[in-house]
Amino acid sequence: MTDARHSNRLVHETSPYLLQHAHNPVDWHPWNAEALARARAEDKPILLSIGYSACHWCHVMEHESFEDEDVARVMNELFVCIKVDREERPDLDKIYQVAHQMLAQRPGGWPLNMFLTPDDHTPFFGGTYFPKEARYGMPAFTDILQRVAAFYREHRGEIDQQNASVRAAFQRINPGPPDPGQIIEPGVLDAARREIEQQYDPRHGGFGAAPKFPHPTSIERCLRHWAQSRLDGRPDEQALAMARHTLHAMAAGGLYDQLGGGFCRYSVDERWMIPHFEKMLYDNAQLLPLYADAFLATGDVAFRRVALETGEWVLREMQSPEGGYYSTLDADSEGHEGKFYVWTPDAVQALLDENEYRVLAPHFGLDRAPNFEGKEWHLHVFVPGQDIALKEGMTEGEVETLLDGARRKLFAARAARVRPGRDEKVLTLWNGMMIKAMAHAGRVLGRPDFVASAERAVDFLRERLWVDDRLLATCKDGKAHLVAYLDDYAFLIDGVLALVQARWRDGDLHFATELAETLLDHYEDKRDGGFFFTADDHEHLLHRPKPAADDAIPSGNGVAAQALLRLGHVLGAIHYLDAAELTLKALYREIQRFPSGHNSLLAAAEEFLHPTETIVLRGAPDAVAPWTARASRHYAPRRLVLAIPETAADLPGVLAERAARGGVTAYVCSGHACDAPITDPEAFDRALARGAGAAPPAR
Repeated sequence: MTDARHSNRLVHETSPYLLQHAHNPVDWHPWNAEALARARAEDKPILLSIGYSACHWCHVMEHESFEDEDVARVMNELFVCIKVDREERPDLDKIYQVAHQMLAQRPGGWPLNMFLTPDDHTPFFGGTYFPKEARYGMPAFTDILQRVAAFYREHRGEIDQQNASVRAAFQRINPGPPDPGQIIEPGVLDAARREIEQQYDPRHGGFGAAPKFPHPTSIERCLRHWAQSRLDGRPDEQALAMARHTLHAMAAGGLYDQLGGGFCRYSVDERWMIPHFEKMLYDNAQLLPLYADAFLATGDVAFRRVALETGEWVLREMQSPEGGYYSTLDADSEGHEGKFYVWTPDAVQALLDENEYRVLAPHFGLDRAPNFEGKEWHLHVFVPGQDIALKEGMTEGEVETLLDGARRKLFAARAARVRPGRDEKVLTLWNGMMIKAMAHAGRVLGRPDFVASAERAVDFLRERLWVDDRLLATCKDGKAHLVAYLDDYAFLIDGVLALVQARWRDGDLHFATELAETLLDHYEDKRDGGFFFTADDHEHLLHRPKPAADDAIPSGNGVAAQALLRLGHVLGAIHYLDAAELTLKALYREIQRFPSGHNSLLAAAEEFLHPTETIVLRGAPDAVAPWTARASRHYAPRRLVLAIPETAADLPGVLAERAARGGVTAYVCSGHACDAPITDPEAFDRALARGAGAAPPAR
């Protein structure tokens, strides 16, 4: 709610989340030198509040407390209040989420509200959502504020002692140097596979219990494990079955937008039925290529449909006219979570003809009790189309035709509703992820418009967020700012590598090498290996993490290691290969402790143990196109294919040696070992089959 009586320092920010709070009566500051200096000068503790624009409970706390004059008066009197968008400042979020876990002995979340000492910004108390009035077994927020301020005034010695322990704990978090003679063992891949099966829900698909998250890195590990097992002659069909079951279950559930495509953040139940309705770019950036790969691996057209619908949602709703991808769609509309998405049977029936409703109602459960807040229906596939066809005496094609028509009508009617808010900031990291997703899906599914979308996003980032050979992290309304993080570089390199495989453009690979060189110059731990999350010239914070484990987003170290391995093999650049190897060895102890929590590093470890298969095709574009299509027929996750026009010049590294020799020439290499140049299509097919194992099922 905008209140013209109040304006605070957030009015000058670009983050939609910060701007949501710009007219609170709270005297909010962004995290900057002015706010930190004021806290020191006034000897007031800092109330650091971290959230993001699509966060439901962030909105709840704002409406209850931060818009309330009385609550704001207490906050302003006792604290210097700093508001942070965790999507713009993941460095701060990572530090204070870990600190919350240290202090509270349980995971954090958003909103995160931490109380810091003003001198060194060490947290001494914190929590997530605090209610305005005492409930949920928690005291009122103002009571907490007063108690924390009193404790800070009266128990400084105890706070100093605790803070010393917290800082010492942070010192121990980052891994030390690798063990002398450290070897990457293939057994760690098998250990992850076993752990994933223990986490697997054989009834409903997915991993773990409610609330149930998609865990895309675990699904990818299953697919990659199956692919390697085929090459080894011992296909692990259970690994494929876990991935296949999970992908089908998510796509049939309310987690997936059955009308408009795209996935929500997570399911509140174990059956994937009712989601938390926010749609995040980064979740869809991971799931889109997974569904495309699952189609390649299995030939299952349901996976192709979901990938296409998700990519079309990205084109329709998540790409700016300038080319960058927006960040999120809110969970709420008109003040209620999910209101945009839910239905009543009467409303649906009024839009459809009799035959359409006859198949759609049982398909999506409209003939059952309401599944959302006891009074409305969120679309979830209860009865598959083939079962409806059998019951109604129809063919499956007839049922699908009716369902498709009904979905189009509901989608058109839904479009007239009040839409959820959209966070229109462009984040370099999430754009790198979606560039990879759209380029990869466009290549394997034959959608050049997806590839063109990825090109526009790369061009936007290069023009707006690549400044003086350094990346910036975020851009909105023409303003780009904040020094980028490890993940921005790692995922953008990865995205550009996917794009050059989908469609060669002069300059893109050079951009990837520029990014890689900056990554090595400013983020690499030159002594112990691996990459720090922040640059060597970043603002000094309580901790400089070197993240190894996957979270909602794969580990930047894992993505960097894999991208550097691929770039190193494509270019013959040994320093990239060395940096990737040292990263794996530096973080190997972390991987061994919990292999399935480090799947992105395991993907890099797999490509270290079984080097990337690089295929370079040279020739006239029209002649090369069928060869490129052949190379994209198989699920071969360690394969990288570059189709470079014979006219391309100034190629970097060993690519300069890969010339066309009349017609089309294929250079097929595994690591440093290369076959003789291939000019015969049948010989090329045999080389492809060797690299992918058994051919996939016929489509």
